[in-house]
Amino acid sequence: MDAFLSFLSAVSWWQWVLIVIILIAIKDIFFNKHHTIKHNFPVVGNFRYMLESIGPELRQYIVANNREELPFNRIERGWVYASAKNENNYEGFGTDQDIYQTNYIFIHNAMIPFKLPKNHPNAEDPYFLPCAKIFGAYHKRRKPYRPASVINVSAMSFGSLSARAIQSLNLGVKKAYAYHNTGEGGLSPYHKQGGDIIFQIGTGYFGVRDNEGNFSLENLAQLVEENPCIRAIEIKLSQGAKPGKGGVLPASKITKEIAEIRRVEVGKDVVSPPYHTAFDGNQGLIDFIEKIADRTGLPVGIKAAVGKLKDWENFAQLMKQQNKGPDFITIDGGEGGTGAAPPSFADHVSLPWMFAFRNIYKIFKHNDLSEKIVFIGSGKLGFPSKAAMAFAMGVDCINVAREAMLSVGCIQAKSCHTNTCPTGVATQSKWLQAGINVKDKGERVNYYFKNFRKELLEVTHASGYEHPCQFTMDDIELNLSDQDFTKSLADSFEYHKVKVPFEGVSSLQKCEYLGGNYNYKESKDSFEKEDVRY
Repeated sequence: MDAFLSFLSAVSWWQWVLIVIILIAIKDIFFNKHHTIKHNFPVVGNFRYMLESIGPELRQYIVANNREELPFNRIERGWVYASAKNENNYEGFGTDQDIYQTNYIFIHNAMIPFKLPKNHPNAEDPYFLPCAKIFGAYHKRRKPYRPASVINVSAMSFGSLSARAIQSLNLGVKKAYAYHNTGEGGLSPYHKQGGDIIFQIGTGYFGVRDNEGNFSLENLAQLVEENPCIRAIEIKLSQGAKPGKGGVLPASKITKEIAEIRRVEVGKDVVSPPYHTAFDGNQGLIDFIEKIADRTGLPVGIKAAVGKLKDWENFAQLMKQQNKGPDFITIDGGEGGTGAAPPSFADHVSLPWMFAFRNIYKIFKHNDLSEKIVFIGSGKLGFPSKAAMAFAMGVDCINVAREAMLSVGCIQAKSCHTNTCPTGVATQSKWLQAGINVKDKGERVNYYFKNFRKELLEVTHASGYEHPCQFTMDDIELNLSDQDFTKSLADSFEYHKVKVPFEGVSSLQKCEYLGGNYNYKESKDSFEKEDVRY
């Protein structure tokens, strides 16, 4: 043994390197049956695949400039991170954006900005920004709901996100008086940290299905009765990541906990079909909405990515004829999102948010339904300038998914579908999610939402308005080309949004249906204690 150890110690470092290279070469030349490059070039080939494996990280941190990355560039991620930490999110020395690029947004500021009157809610609380419309008011639902925040957490299920990430998000929305959409994976204990809940029903009917996997109205009614935090119900028709495509939850991912929450069996694959089995067609959807609303008393809405418009035109006509239908409509952009999807779906199926929303809003306006519906935008709108554009187009609220994940600590590693998310946000690995401090991340979600609302309000006031709902299609211009230069949204999209009834922010503050357990004194006291940036 001593002689063997002496022999090993006598071998120099470069000889060890040479030995390792020789062993790799032998392995790939004589035993490798799958990789041609490694077989033909065992040393260079292995180095090549190693560089390829870390290519995304090299491009993210070394190669790409601040404005190049997608879906969110470094400047956008930096703004979310700074806002979530309540740090300086300003930029100095002017913009580094190409302001002459196509689709660049120009917001028209007023010559004299809006002046906050004395004792105005925003003078005492610069974060207060509720939705100007009420869910379920037009259809006279028994339990109407006005979101206390215009920015809220979009649909992301427990299972796709980790338990600690869900906890952090719900704790954050509680502090920010926002709501949290469950996604189609059911209502988990991690959603119950005090925040308002929008319960989503997908094609798998998780959490509200019977033993055969069919939708159960009684199970839904029981869930709503037992959980008063549920303020509205959303029926998911499709999502931007994979519109019109179902999914499979493999048995290997179904823990006992997930099985109980989703009402599925342990050890069996669970299929979510691309279509609903509880109803057929547009009339069936309307009847389904009304049945749920009548039984629960809650506002009921739908979520969809948009492609063919004939179905939407027929749907709007039926709504007008029958004076029935959804209380809110969430339009999701077709750019992909938190759901894992084939590239053909994420890249090419359904319209981007801007075009999708334009088409849908015009259809409902044509049928005199715009003022009767709360419109929610979802698709990379978690930045004040993009939100201002969305409000000008007719949006009443926005939902954020990936931006909310960034506030929890996501680094855009793009490994959501592999269960290897390094930040613990989109994984079920106990080890990886152990690094999430729920209290700290919840505070970051809170600050991101609050600082977003504060900056959106500042942009709104600079434009001469009290609330973003007052933005018009003439207040925003898009750079179209070198020839056309810029056109207003009204000229580009050929419509004007319907004026939203608005009697001042004070009236919203006094609304009996205001959600988020909003308390003026608590909010004001909290603001006065916080280190607020101006």
